[in-house]
Amino acid sequence: MNNFLPGLYIVSTPIGNLEDITLRALSVLKKSDQILCEDTRRSIKLLNHYNIKKKLVSNHKFNEKKNIRSIIQLISSGKIVSLISDAGTPVISDPGLILIKECLKQNINIFPIPGVSAVTTAMSLSAFDDKYIFYGFLPKKNKELEKICSQLKNLDFALIFFIPAIKINFYINYFKKFFLERSIFIAREMTKIHETFYRSDLKSLENFKKALKGEITVILSKKKSNNSEQIVLDNEVLNKELSKYLKRYSLKDVVKLVSERNNLPKKLIYDLCLKLKKK
Repeated sequence: MNNFLPGLYIVSTPIGNLEDITLRALSVLKKSDQILCEDTRRSIKLLNHYNIKKKLVSNHKFNEKKNIRSIIQLISSGKIVSLISDAGTPVISDPGLILIKECLKQNINIFPIPGVSAVTTAMSLSAFDDKYIFYGFLPKKNKELEKICSQLKNLDFALIFFIPAIKINFYINYFKKFFLERSIFIAREMTKIHETFYRSDLKSLENFKKALKGEITVILSKKKSNNSEQIVLDNEVLNKELSKYLKRYSLKDVVKLVSERNNLPKKLIYDLCLKLKKK
């Protein structure tokens, strides 16, 4: 049995699939006297899935300042308070920073309970250089977006953004304007049933004809110095994916699945599958 000290616990939760949570995270949530969350309607699904009966308190950008005093008092009285977000690791483009700063001022214990992050999950699939900069949500207004893109365009790192699915074409147009020499990786609904990946050079990427839905993480590669090197990297990732699926599914199903998930021609995937089968 874990013995948890009073304090604030920053608990990472799944970004989609409810099974993507650590045993330690579950132990902390079960032991918590209060759980702070963005949206109680979303977080209650996770708690119900694991039969955790604890008090959920809404804590989002509109009320987190108002909540601070009561939270600090609760922890100071010897209680355990957990902070979770709707998905992934709290505070990363999510509420919580104000509370953490106040806990530091009050010398209150803060404990990280690591787990899933959309940032590292997407980065691990991208096949881009692993030196990256995470920006988070880009501005929605043209003037602000122009300014940020101008600042980022000369950075020779992979760039990671969170983007509302409905605005993907709006941002693609700006990416083409400022980052045309890069490749793009779009991860939609990661770990969920409609998980989909798109890979392309920005030069050849066309706007989506149908509006995308769900959570989207976008990664732009570092500036490309050698196009053939990027093709080799992409093929390595595809071959690993194909090898895994060919052991479990028919050739026809693999071609359909992988071509749709990666937005690639079926003929290309079919040819790669045949090469793998001959090895």
